[in-house]
Amino acid sequence: MDKTICELFAGVGGFRLGMERLESGWKTTWFSQWEPGARTQWAHDCYVSHFGDCEDINGELHTGEDISTVDKKSIPDHTLLVGGFPCQDYSVAHTLASSKGIEGKKGVLWWQIRDTIIAKKPPFCIFENVDRLLKSPAKQRGRDFGVILACLAELDYSVEWRVVNAAEYGAAQRRRRTFIFAYRNDTNYGKKMLAAYADKLMLSDGLMAKAFPVSSISDITSTELPKEIVEVSDSFSFAFKNAGYMTNGTIYTTDVEEIEEKPILLKQVLQNNVDESFYITTEKMPKWVYLKGAKKINRTAANGHEYVFSEGPVAFPDPWDRPGRTMLTSESTLNRSSHVVTDMDTGKLRIITPVEAERLQGFDDEWTNSGMPQRMRYFCMGNALVVPMITRMGKVLDDILSNE
Repeated sequence: MDKTICELFAGVGGFRLGMERLESGWKTTWFSQWEPGARTQWAHDCYVSHFGDCEDINGELHTGEDISTVDKKSIPDHTLLVGGFPCQDYSVAHTLASSKGIEGKKGVLWWQIRDTIIAKKPPFCIFENVDRLLKSPAKQRGRDFGVILACLAELDYSVEWRVVNAAEYGAAQRRRRTFIFAYRNDTNYGKKMLAAYADKLMLSDGLMAKAFPVSSISDITSTELPKEIVEVSDSFSFAFKNAGYMTNGTIYTTDVEEIEEKPILLKQVLQNNVDESFYITTEKMPKWVYLKGAKKINRTAANGHEYVFSEGPVAFPDPWDRPGRTMLTSESTLNRSSHVVTDMDTGKLRIITPVEAERLQGFDDEWTNSGMPQRMRYFCMGNALVVPMITRMGKVLDDILSNE
């Protein structure tokens, strides 16, 4: 089986970089990266600066366009479909004539993945999303992930998933993300897993368990997905745990105890001789102190209800002897979530540099130094995934493909 990849919502190329670091022959046949409303497609341009562009089967370039406008049949064939897609509202609309006539809410990007799977039927898929995907929306817990699983079940795929804290597996950032591995049931791996017990699959035998080892699992809970995706959208709710397996519409889920590896500490990603422009000025210091501190604020809701908004303190500065916190797209701006560190040379407080942001995500130094503004470099890293986590999954996938 060819080691070929299609990368949707590619960002600056984290999935591709993670797979190519294996040096085991993976080749990307096509990718797509488009930021809605952006005048300049900085992430797309950064991706192309590293890897070049990809033509579709018609010899045309559409990688920097809205994926919803792309003819999915024109995408080159591939063995592995990957993508880090946004967490959105996955409820569906349907025609009265047939519940098969479903369509996602406009702009919701899961449906572009589904359309690509229908058109290209890739044997394997790996997707990444935020950890709250498993609990969304608040009023119908688990519905959104249930819709995704139902779509894949309808297309004859089985699914493994794990919520992974990258810092537990040797990375420099405490970033929790949901990874989803889907595979066609007619693959050798699919046939093998159909005969496996759910507990053993989640503890040791599945791709997720091999990529992210665990020491134990809790009691397994299970449920059946409704037959129709629309019914899932309308009424399904389930308490998904941080690991799970779905096959033929049956869901098994459990909490796992991760086997922690030695993480990379924040001090290990910090640079020396940092420019003074990154230092916090005397004028802005009070604002930083306020934002990072604990608060209790009296507020009034739109209906007139009065309440007290409260939040605890954030470490200020961020400790050197721990991995970094989860990086957001607002990184480096004056806000509560931005990292503030003690400079290693001067002892003064400063924000992290773009290179340090890249290191937190496991990219090569200066990966985003491709002509984009500094603010966009932080934004792209806040949107990115932790590259070494992809390499870990890719290593297991190499073994799986050797048996196909």
